[in-house]
Amino acid sequence: MDISYIINELGEDREQYFNAIAPPIMQTSNFAFKSVAAMRSAFADEYSTYLYSRGKNPTVDILCKKLAALDGADDCLVFNSGAAAIFAAVLANVKQGDHIISVHEPYSWAKKMFTEILPKFGVSTTFVDGTATKHFEQAIQPNTTVIYLESPNSWDFVLQDLTAVAQLAKAHNIITICDNSYCTPLYQQPIACGIDIALQSATKYISGHSDTVAGVLSSNTHMIARIFKSEYNNIGSGIQPFNAWLLLRGLRTLPMRLQQISTSTKTMVAFLKNHPLVDGVYFPLDVDFNQYTLAQQQMKGAAGLITFTIKANSVKAIETFCESLQHIMMAVSWGGYESLIIPKCAGLPVDSFDAQNPLHRSLRLYVGLEEVDYLIKDLSKAFATLQP
Repeated sequence: MDISYIINELGEDREQYFNAIAPPIMQTSNFAFKSVAAMRSAFADEYSTYLYSRGKNPTVDILCKKLAALDGADDCLVFNSGAAAIFAAVLANVKQGDHIISVHEPYSWAKKMFTEILPKFGVSTTFVDGTATKHFEQAIQPNTTVIYLESPNSWDFVLQDLTAVAQLAKAHNIITICDNSYCTPLYQQPIACGIDIALQSATKYISGHSDTVAGVLSSNTHMIARIFKSEYNNIGSGIQPFNAWLLLRGLRTLPMRLQQISTSTKTMVAFLKNHPLVDGVYFPLDVDFNQYTLAQQQMKGAAGLITFTIKANSVKAIETFCESLQHIMMAVSWGGYESLIIPKCAGLPVDSFDAQNPLHRSLRLYVGLEEVDYLIKDLSKAFATLQP
């Protein structure tokens, strides 16, 4: 399917809502029936009809059709956060006594689930270096049911060979889940690589406006129906119609935003690599990135996240650098119109800072939709605070 068709037309039966260009927000909690038989049928299969907006909703359905098609999947579910999507994807595929293999240092709430929540129910997790497929193979146990991937991750952009891991997992009847938030379906399609479940934080590029929080799971119909009938409805973490409408609005400009951001990011990477006060730049599609070849093979683009390390001898110097920025805001997340920065040291106890550790001197920069020269000028002024 053509991307333009998916974004602008798929799922939009405009004749059903007065030929309005923008779809309506079906802000309703439930749906009426004209017969007991129809209601009985809805109770029997809520996945196929509208009964209660905790489950299916027309506005959400339009969004699901588009997101599933972008992922190359049969269907998808949209949650009220990326963390909720992760939780449901994993919970649906484990039981007491099962074992999970996860990449090292996944998204913080995924890691908390693996290390603090699931162990309460007898589910264990082994964390591995995902840069080599053999590490997953070596970690497989007889009770392994899930391999959890994040490619690239959102700090040092470590990749996994999605096709190789998917083939390994299928040979052992293991479900694979990949967080694709960094790339979006426009720049990477895990399902095309053989991954069972693709997930993403739609809060980021899908929304594009920093005004809603959401998460997406895409997979085959059997998997999505199974999750819908259990974890999705039971936890009650589905997205609300208005937020779904905001994501539909964001989708309209997704290709254009990603193109603009990607162009600016290439300029920013070149600026940072040549700055005397920067001693490391990490970006998957930079020729000096240590997994550059793999990134080229499975990614069509890399959009706007960059990590760089600065030459600073103290937390105070990094704090001054960040607080000197006038236009690039300090905040978590990414994918909106605004440029953001977050220093790694913000998540560390001040007394644990080690200037010899490049990670402690690293900053993650998100390049937004501003003119790149405008952003470079802002960074240049902040770099001036590091001069001896």
